[in-house]
Amino acid sequence: MKKVCMYISVLITVCFMLPAIFTNTNKQTSSHVNDVSQSLQSNEENSNFDGEIKQSSDSKEIKLLHSKTGEIENVKLENYLCNVVSAEMPATFEKEALKAQAIVARTYTIFKINNKKHDNADICDNSTCCQAWISKEDRMAKWEESKREEYWQKICLTVQETSGQIVTYNNEPINAFFHSNSGGTTEMPVNVWGGTNYPYLQVVETSGEDAYTQYASDVILLNTDIINKLKDKYQDIVIDFSNSEDLKILEYTESGRAKTVKFGNHQLSGVEVRTIFGLKSTNFEIIKLDNEHVQFKVKGYGHGVGMSQTGADSLAKQGKNAEDIIHHFYSNVEIKKIY
Repeated sequence: MKKVCMYISVLITVCFMLPAIFTNTNKQTSSHVNDVSQSLQSNEENSNFDGEIKQSSDSKEIKLLHSKTGEIENVKLENYLCNVVSAEMPATFEKEALKAQAIVARTYTIFKINNKKHDNADICDNSTCCQAWISKEDRMAKWEESKREEYWQKICLTVQETSGQIVTYNNEPINAFFHSNSGGTTEMPVNVWGGTNYPYLQVVETSGEDAYTQYASDVILLNTDIINKLKDKYQDIVIDFSNSEDLKILEYTESGRAKTVKFGNHQLSGVEVRTIFGLKSTNFEIIKLDNEHVQFKVKGYGHGVGMSQTGADSLAKQGKNAEDIIHHFYSNVEIKKIY
């Protein structure tokens, strides 16, 4: 009888211990990615897709700051991404490019949430500060009427098909910078914003970007206009336009962009030149047209760091999928599904 009681006691103990054992073995050890995945609940699947992403009532909401009004809106993360992708990339782009944009935009959002910049909001709709956002109504009003529903569904479907996917490096969400057109070669972040570089943001080349209108642009200015624009900051500026040594690029970055530029008695960074003269990128040449005019011949559009959107579309046209595109622009990263 004592043996029977002992066996029963052991059996009861095992029954209680097994669930705890299995629970503990399933626990993940990584920090930020898993913290995010616990807070972002799974979206419900919807086989009859209608252009709206169906989400469970406890799905993650984010606080979106509308920069023009100061209003903070609670929005479902995946629905927010439809508005972002539609604002950031043309709906006519290849589906795999749009999927890459959705993954990158989601990653950028998670990075912003983890590195809070706004006091009462997770992210804002200002593309200079965070990433672009446009309401569904405003976006559709800009499209040809016969294409509106098709385009909106195409974009939201790419968001739904990549639901929960983000780009990580060492199991952390990356700072997923992106831009319009690299001019054929991307840039290192330290050459744009200073500070330190991210190991996953390297200089990479992409073919086919010259086929897009964003690739090339020109700014032609009178010598007097150049002086006047520079005087806002450099009141003692003096340039001898007849001397080729007085107006020239002195140093280039690893990607071939202007790093240091001489304007007479001052030296400016390429980034500063871009800002002062409204150039589309720092990848430019300076050409003296005649005694009165100077041309800035520009390649690319944007800061040049991270994924080039036209580059993504070009790669998609070459048969690359969203994962290929992301690995092209971000080095040694992983794509993880966090919910």
